[in-house]
Amino acid sequence: MAAAGRTTADPPSHQGCAISSVRLGLPAQRGELCDRREDGLHLHHLVWRLGPGVRVCSSAVLGGGIGPRAWILNAQVPGGYPRLDPDRHLAEIAAAEGLTGPGAGLMTAAEVAAHTTAQDGGVTATVTAGLGVRGWAAAPEDERAPSFRPGTVNIVVTLPVALSDAALVNAVATATEAKVQALLDAGLDCSGTPTDAVCVAAPAPGPDGVEPFAGPRSTWGARIARAVHTAVLAGARPTA
Repeated sequence: MAAAGRTTADPPSHQGCAISSVRLGLPAQRGELCDRREDGLHLHHLVWRLGPGVRVCSSAVLGGGIGPRAWILNAQVPGGYPRLDPDRHLAEIAAAEGLTGPGAGLMTAAEVAAHTTAQDGGVTATVTAGLGVRGWAAAPEDERAPSFRPGTVNIVVTLPVALSDAALVNAVATATEAKVQALLDAGLDCSGTPTDAVCVAAPAPGPDGVEPFAGPRSTWGARIARAVHTAVLAGARPTA
């Protein structure tokens, strides 16, 4: 996997991120690997420049929900993340990348340069997986997660067909189911981390209508599930 080149200047902390982008020549739906320096650290982020006519359904800390989005950003931050304004921080990184209009921003403590990608029938899933803090979704009340930690399993799914609102929500659920299946297949005793996030991007509805279903047994839901499962499994398996 190609790595981004290092920047040469040390920018001021959080007041403006010095960013150099590396164009990897990948299909647009796979994102663009970029790097930056913050507080003397060399960090990476992925950018999807979606342009007009795309809707995103997501649980992202910045720009979550359902609506038109011109870009998606998945940014690496240090472990023990000190800031209390992750949405503003993501907006700063996006602005430094020249991203304009509404977008969705995710954070992770995982190494973004080690992201994994899988494709199935026109669906692309890109995953950053760091599983240092993991557990089961239905944990006892005394095991509640701390107030905020950057999500460590982030999933971005892009597909070439328009989905209804219900199908967009169903696509997020399908991706989450596939993630859990992959974690179990990787031998991990967990359903994820406390702050995982999912983004699903699809064209806005047009004259050709929308796909009404994205459950795991629908045509596009099955493709989403297989792509996410493959990408999460590749990222979750320990390296030799």
